[in-house]
Amino acid sequence: QVQVVESGGGLVPAGGSLRLSCAASGRTFSTNTMGWFRQAPGKEREFVATITSSDDTTYYADSVKGRFTISRDNAKNTVYLQMNSLNPEDTAVYYCAFASVEWPIRFMVNSWRYEYWGQGTQVTVSS
Repeated sequence: QVQVVESGGGLVPAGGSLRLSCAASGRTFSTNTMGWFRQAPGKEREFVATITSSDDTTYYADSVKGRFTISRDNAKNTVYLQMNSLNPEDTAVYYCAFASVEWPIRFMVNSWRYEYWGQGTQVTVSS
């Protein structure tokens, strides 16, 4: 079992920044992939960003490319999402996800490839 816990959400004005953190604990295999998804009210959960453990390969949704940066600290089993130039459309519950394998990175946009999920953290961007 793997436990996934997010932190760092909050309220921020448009144009501001936030940094989310996600810590994984338990049977965290040395080879894994961690990602971020988000779900806005009335919308389906969507992919945001993902990163592998072996070589820090990253992949982003077009909507956040150039504004968000995903990174990780393997020693701490922690992944971060630095979010800059936030706009109201970024308002959502952000979920961290853990996959105990590394598929080709472009496949990791699919939520079903992740076995473990956090409870989510709310990010609200005011206009």
